Amino acid sequence: MRLDEAEVRARVQEILDEHEGFEGPLLPILHGVQEAFGHVPLESLPQIAERLNLSRAEVHGVMSFYHDFRTRPHGRHVIKLCRAEACQSMGGDRMADHAQARLGIGWHQTTADGGVTLEPVFCLGLCACAPAALVDGRVVGRVDEARLDSLIDEVRA
Repeated sequence: MRLDEAEVRARVQEILDEHEGFEGPLLPILHGVQEAFGHVPLESLPQIAERLNLSRAEVHGVMSFYHDFRTRPHGRHVIKLCRAEACQSMGGDRMADHAQARLGIGWHQTTADGGVTLEPVFCLGLCACAPAALVDGRVVGRVDEARLDSLIDEVRA
């Protein structure tokens, strides 16, 4: 779905106005834009930069530094797999390979039907129950191939 450029500009302007006078407003603005559109449209970055008197590179750098900001809409469901050391040591790499093969996509990609987006996350704080996943905001521990298949089937149903 292509966003109307005028609508994007108008809504981003409203978000910028809502944050007028805030100290350090860039992150709250980016969160607001993502909440409004489901992602941060790249065409909004120059408008944000100009309003905050920052370079486009600074705004893009902040946005790309934080893994939760997306430049494209995510699928109807989001599966995040922990990539931190504890999860890796307990089979996280195997789970990542399994999920990518089962879904037919790589990191930060969405299945062709728009159903599932697969993203890495760097620590869910569930190290004692590694490997861990986050499925539509729900934390799941002790993920193995069978459990991962079940989670994928659940979101695809």
